[in-house]
Amino acid sequence: MKTISRLDLLNHEIREMKARELKIGFVPTMGYLHEGHSSLIDKARQENGAVVVSIFVNPKQFGPQEDLSNYPRDLTRDSSLCEKHGADLIYLPSEDVMYPEGYSTYVEVEGLSGILCGASRPGHFKGVATVVLKLFNLVSPDRAYFGLKDFQQFRVIRRMALDLNLPVEVLGCPIVREKDGLAMSSRNVYLSREQRAKAGLIHQSLKEARNLIGNGETSGERVISMMGKMISGIPDSRLDYIKICHPETLESIAEIKEKVVILVACHVGRARLIDNLTVETA
Repeated sequence: MKTISRLDLLNHEIREMKARELKIGFVPTMGYLHEGHSSLIDKARQENGAVVVSIFVNPKQFGPQEDLSNYPRDLTRDSSLCEKHGADLIYLPSEDVMYPEGYSTYVEVEGLSGILCGASRPGHFKGVATVVLKLFNLVSPDRAYFGLKDFQQFRVIRRMALDLNLPVEVLGCPIVREKDGLAMSSRNVYLSREQRAKAGLIHQSLKEARNLIGNGETSGERVISMMGKMISGIPDSRLDYIKICHPETLESIAEIKEKVVILVACHVGRARLIDNLTVETA
């Protein structure tokens, strides 16, 4: 496995992969990798002749009061995980490469970017879409893999790829969870022992919502109220939103008559946790 930060060396490696007619699977990350990322690398390894992982903590997707400077980093551990799961190349772009002096070009997916997490974090998805497009241009992948924990991010990037006719297949992969159901996240390290012990209530509330809907409940308001009461049992928690949405457009749904995705964002101490569950109606 190679680790590269220079753009000219990346270009050389990508040309070599293309010359060998290898399909390139790409996993863009912000590092501090966990088993959720491992599952993406495994999937890319299964489906492609070459696997590239990028690690870049993207400053453009952090708000002024967010955790950019404190975002967890551990390149030694990340490199070991990538090698163990069969990555061929880690790309570590510098901020100067991604955003040279005078940088002024951004990508924004209208509609999908301004709701849910986009409403709470203005400009976040503009930063996400911009950096992912740049990475797609640099790596030229055939397939790119994203965890569905960040469901809105997946929809934003897939919409961008479709709208801009990008020659890459954007694939969503299942959420990887801890034993109690908590979705794996690099920010879980922020949780205190007491908070961590109760954080599984987020996923439990989603499963209970699925049960209610499966038993015929159609009121989104009642489902959301039940979930909010459950999540309030997490110490030092502050709910950002619970929304029941169309799984593609992410439009809010009040009366549940078809397949929906239920999305949750909750602040727990220093951590902002997100999760979701797609639910079929009875």
